[in-house]
Amino acid sequence: MDKSAPYRDLREQGGLSPRHALDVLELRARQTQSDLAQRTDAGDAVLQYLAEHGAPATRAAVAANVAAPATVNRHLAKDDDENVRVELAIKIARLMPGLNGQDSAHAVALTIETLEYLARDSAARVRAVLAEEIKHLANVPRDVVLTLARDLEHVVAAPVLEYSPLLSDADLIEIIACGQVREVLVAVARRRPLSEKVSDTLVQSLDVPAVAALLVNPDAKIRKETLERVVAEAEEIESWHLPLALRADLSARAVRRIAGFVGAAIIERLAARHDLAPATRTHLNRQLRLRLEEKTDAAEAAATAAASVARAKANGALSANFVEDAALGGHRESVILALAELAQVPAANVRRILASGRAKPLVALVWRAKLSMRVAFKIQTFVMKLPAHALLPARGGVGFPLTPEEMSWQLSCFDIRVDPRQL
Repeated sequence: MDKSAPYRDLREQGGLSPRHALDVLELRARQTQSDLAQRTDAGDAVLQYLAEHGAPATRAAVAANVAAPATVNRHLAKDDDENVRVELAIKIARLMPGLNGQDSAHAVALTIETLEYLARDSAARVRAVLAEEIKHLANVPRDVVLTLARDLEHVVAAPVLEYSPLLSDADLIEIIACGQVREVLVAVARRRPLSEKVSDTLVQSLDVPAVAALLVNPDAKIRKETLERVVAEAEEIESWHLPLALRADLSARAVRRIAGFVGAAIIERLAARHDLAPATRTHLNRQLRLRLEEKTDAAEAAATAAASVARAKANGALSANFVEDAALGGHRESVILALAELAQVPAANVRRILASGRAKPLVALVWRAKLSMRVAFKIQTFVMKLPAHALLPARGGVGFPLTPEEMSWQLSCFDIRVDPRQL
């Protein structure tokens, strides 16, 4: 609606209809309320009236007004409009550093009560805005920070978990132990500084992104034993390789172990360290030569596998028999490229599944490729070389041992979506 319409109609016509008169009154009332709601000299009574009777935009302006009394703020914390409560959350958080003895005890109590109420708001957006605003503050009630840190929405919990100075190691360890979502663990891992106790707990979770974030955090203290556990688990987790190599607190033993499974580029980074003993540097140079030779061999094997899969596809022979024969021959790259083609997924995703050392996602991938459980078992045995206790056999000798829903979930962990029609 054109807000100037009532005035234009009045200018263009000689009379004033009842409808136009009401439009003028409504427009002037809204403009007046909006102007008053933003004024810091409007007075408590006026702001109270606008908070109770104003339109949503007017109430939002009152919520943002630093001159609004504590009683008005407390009233607006229950407002039905989410935008009003968002404006209030921003203002209350920014008032906290200046909350002191100059305010009456009643006003201070009401302001803190409003803050606590907003921390439990039904809208995640309100809680997230509040968390972002108070994440660095040391003068807010600890209970408010704990409430936000334990929030089930990571957009709420993450800011305070990463930055709040009010959270103790015990608080962080408790939150990690509760099995929070991945983004929350990553937020804890990014805290600066981070104690050895919290680092230990994060590593025990074996959450891949969280441990990666921990490794790249220069202010995270990690015990030697904990770092060695990460090194022991890291061979199959590529996202840990470079962060590990960049740690300044690696022992010579850890450097040697890392060099045993990372690529040539990362070995070169390790060799560039200035704290290496001559024997360790010699070991790294030897490992680097081996990797370069392996890289040449791998490139040749990849080219051969790609040609083989392309030829089979062109001849209509890219089938269960092709994949099974490749698996029995231990031709890993041919199996990877064939599964990628048949399942219509990137080869990189297939490599991640095979490198995971887990049977369930491999079985799910074979199912997506519309191959048999027999093929899945051959790949587990001859390509992944899983130990007997880790193998996932067929159900009833021939069927897939997982439900379609379970297999869809397994694939989702590797960024592969399943068409609902296949479930």
